[in-house]
Amino acid sequence: MLEGKNIVLGVCGSIAAYKSALLVRLLVKAGARVKVVMTHDATNFITALTLSTLSKNPVSVSYFKPDTGEWNNHVELGLWADMLVIAPASANTLAKMANGLCDNLLTAVYLSAKCPVYFAPAMDLDMWLHPATRQNVTRLQSFGNIMIPPGNGELASGLYGEGRMAEPDEIISFLTSTIKKKLLLANQQILVTAGPTYEAIDPVRFIGNHSSGKMGFAIADELASMGANVILVTGPTAQLSKAQTIKRIDVTSAAEMLAACESNFKNSKACIMSAAVADYTPAHVAPQKIKKQDGGLNIELKKTTDILKSLGEQKAEGQILVGFALETNDEEQNAISKLQKKNLDFIVLNSLNDAGAGFKKDTNKITIIDRSQQKTVFELKSKDAVAHDICLKVVQLING
Repeated sequence: MLEGKNIVLGVCGSIAAYKSALLVRLLVKAGARVKVVMTHDATNFITALTLSTLSKNPVSVSYFKPDTGEWNNHVELGLWADMLVIAPASANTLAKMANGLCDNLLTAVYLSAKCPVYFAPAMDLDMWLHPATRQNVTRLQSFGNIMIPPGNGELASGLYGEGRMAEPDEIISFLTSTIKKKLLLANQQILVTAGPTYEAIDPVRFIGNHSSGKMGFAIADELASMGANVILVTGPTAQLSKAQTIKRIDVTSAAEMLAACESNFKNSKACIMSAAVADYTPAHVAPQKIKKQDGGLNIELKKTTDILKSLGEQKAEGQILVGFALETNDEEQNAISKLQKKNLDFIVLNSLNDAGAGFKKDTNKITIIDRSQQKTVFELKSKDAVAHDICLKVVQLING
C-alpha cells in the first residue's frame, strides 16, 4: 500500500523521536520515498544525520539552508507529499497546527499540504488529558486530519497511561489499513495466474511456450494497488512483483497450477487466468535423461486438465472469472467460443497478428468481450496500462 508513495515525515521535540529512525526505515522498506522535516527541538533528541542516512534524502529543519542561504520550499514539500505523517506530534505542534500558527518549517509544510495528514501524539499523561490538548485534537480531526491513537504504558515522566506514541510497526499498519479502506478492491481476494507451464519430458527437457509472465504480473500489481489481497500463481518466469503484499505461489507444470488454483479459487471473489497453460503434457516422463540416438524421437502426449473450464464449472454465484485468448486466426470467433464454453464473465482477446502484442513484449493490444458479446477495443498500450483497463472491468463487475 505504501509502495511508491511520497511521504513527508514530520518529527517534533519529544523523547519519542528516537522511534522515528525505525519508522523511516520501515517506510523505506515498504517502498515509500521519504523526506523528513524536523523542528529545532527535535534535533535535541535525534540527529538529522541519522534520519537523512535512513531516508536517503536531506533532512530539512530551517526555512533557510545555513551553508547556501537558499530556502527550503515548504510549498514544494507540501505539494510533493502523497501523505504527511507527523510522528511524534508534540502538544506544542498540535496546538500550532490547530490554530494555524506558522513559526517553523514543519507547520509551514502542514499549512501548504494538499494531501492526507496523519499525526501520532506523544506527550505525558497530564498533557494528553488537558482540555486544551483535547480541544486541539478535536479541531484537527474536524479539519480532516487523521489521528494515529497513542498507546498506554510507561511514560518518560514515570507515569503510566495514555500518551505514548504508537510503535513504528503500528503506524505502518495504521497507514496501510487506512489507505486500503479507500481503495476500489479493499479486502477482496483475487486469484491471478501468470507465465508459462513447463511439462517435463525427462529431468532435463520440457515442453513449454514463450510466455514471459509480464501481463499477469502487471495485473497482479494493479490489483494490489487497488487494495485487493492478491494470490499470484505463476509458472517459471524471471518477473518480480512490485507490490510486496502479493502472495506468490510458484509452480512448474499445468498439474501444479491446477492444484494451486483449485485450493485458492473458492475463497476468491475473482480469478484472472492470464497464464499460458500447456494443453498437452508427455504421457510418460523418462526417469533419466534421454540420450541422442539415430532416427527420430516420438513423444506421446496427453491432454492436460483445462484449468479455466474446471474453475468455470466450480464458479459460485457472484464470483468473477476472466480468461485470455491469444489467437492467430478467427480471433473473435474463437474468443467468443471460449467465453461461452468455459463460463467466463469476460475474455481478453489479443492477436499475434497485431504489431506490439504477444509474448515477451512490453506492450499489448486487447479487446474485451463480455458475456453479452459486447466488445471494447483498446489501442496499443503498455502492459501496465492494459492491466489497469482489465482491472477496472473487474471492479465494475464486483461493484455492480
